Amino acid sequence: MDLEELIHPGMTLERTFVVEEKHLARHLGSGGASVLATPYMIAFMEGASHRLLAQSLPEGYSSVGTHVDIHHLAPTPQGSTVRIKTEVVSVEGNLVKFNVQAWDEREQIGSGFHERAVIDIARFQRRVAAKSKPD
Repeated sequence: MDLEELIHPGMTLERTFVVEEKHLARHLGSGGASVLATPYMIAFMEGASHRLLAQSLPEGYSSVGTHVDIHHLAPTPQGSTVRIKTEVVSVEGNLVKFNVQAWDEREQIGSGFHERAVIDIARFQRRVAAKSKPD
């Protein structure tokens, strides 16, 4: 499979979500404030990037996150709608790098880069199974 024929710089995807109680820093234990927790913001960025790739990958392939470099720029209260945008910036071998950004209704709340590796699911599962066996 030639990944560069399927995925190319400039491809984008946007998704929205509403900040719920379970997404708050105080609920997650990553802080005491009732605002969107950084790990959830990152998870939504990763999810959007995964979905963008999934739309173009053939059956039997998926992607896994390998790197995040994200700045959480502003607080977002419960009930707010967050918009995530992910854009492919490069494809090198099986690695795809994304520019990811997030906004709430008032301002940009997050920005950075995310990298995903495209995987053959069956091969990946064999590697996981091998690690699960006792030595």
